[in-house]
Amino acid sequence: MRIVFAGTPAFSVPTLRALHRVGHAIVGVYCQPDRPAGRGQKRVIGPVKEAASSLGLAVFQPEQLRSPERLAELSALGAEAMVVVAYGLLLPQAVLDLFPLGCWNVHASLLPRWRGAAPIARAIEAGDPHTGICIMRMEAGLDTGPVLTRSTIPIADDATAGTLQDRLAALGAEQMVDAVARLEALRNGCGRGDRLAGLEPQASEGVTYAHKLRKEEARIDFALDAALLARRMRAFDPHPGCYTVANATPAASAGRSCGAAELSREPAAAAPWLLKCWSARVLPINAREPPGTVTMLGKDGPVIACGRQSLEMLQLQVAGGKRLAAAVLARQLGLRPGMRLG
Repeated sequence: MRIVFAGTPAFSVPTLRALHRVGHAIVGVYCQPDRPAGRGQKRVIGPVKEAASSLGLAVFQPEQLRSPERLAELSALGAEAMVVVAYGLLLPQAVLDLFPLGCWNVHASLLPRWRGAAPIARAIEAGDPHTGICIMRMEAGLDTGPVLTRSTIPIADDATAGTLQDRLAALGAEQMVDAVARLEALRNGCGRGDRLAGLEPQASEGVTYAHKLRKEEARIDFALDAALLARRMRAFDPHPGCYTVANATPAASAGRSCGAAELSREPAAAAPWLLKCWSARVLPINAREPPGTVTMLGKDGPVIACGRQSLEMLQLQVAGGKRLAAAVLARQLGLRPGMRLG
């Protein structure tokens, strides 16, 4: 089948490779333009562009798809269907209408739960026991189209957004290959994508939106429930990563980051320290100290008072350093009971 593929991040790559591997003609790959990233703000080639180039596929990186020129470019490719996996742009109706067998999306949630930009992270943050993949026929609305197939997997208690994304990316590739095979059978029977057997409209109940992760959410507010904070650490791993400030003074609450080499034996000399917090264990301890206070040094790391219950930190990272066991880094930093984080 002649297919246009649209996707940008690493999550999209397994589906692109799977469709190519089984012999479909990928006549064009659309991805977001190269963007500046990192401290040096150098332009970075995205994972889909890199994968497409390695497969010898034509790559297109328009800023938008609404102009007559872009629509003509897409139409000239002569594709029968479009496969979309985390492309990053909403497709206008004019694009959806170009393909006889429709536009199909790999969506990483059990629709209608978690429509939107960050379904994997939001499912972990909310404490959902399960998530999955839906293959959805795209409409002009945000993730509102009918669902062809859905596959469910459990969310492990220690799952991070990164590890769960890898599982869902592989599952999505497998499901899309099956979906395209069904489209081929429909085409051979002279049908259209909207006539595919098994398409189910999404329920109107249970709709939730997975809003994009915001940097301000990443700073830990220890006045919140410890269980929520532990889930958020996993949901924000690897990006953007939850963080706090150790040994901050009121005048310097915004903090500055310091590398491990800058730390001295006396904690006050290096204050404040920006700490990335990657994982923690919830302890059923309602501390009398204010939220953010180090109440004790546990076996695996410092124990921090929260609005409800407490957190024992398990993995921390100082800016410029590596992720370390929290107990190890706490000793290096000189964290001790009575110190405040936040």
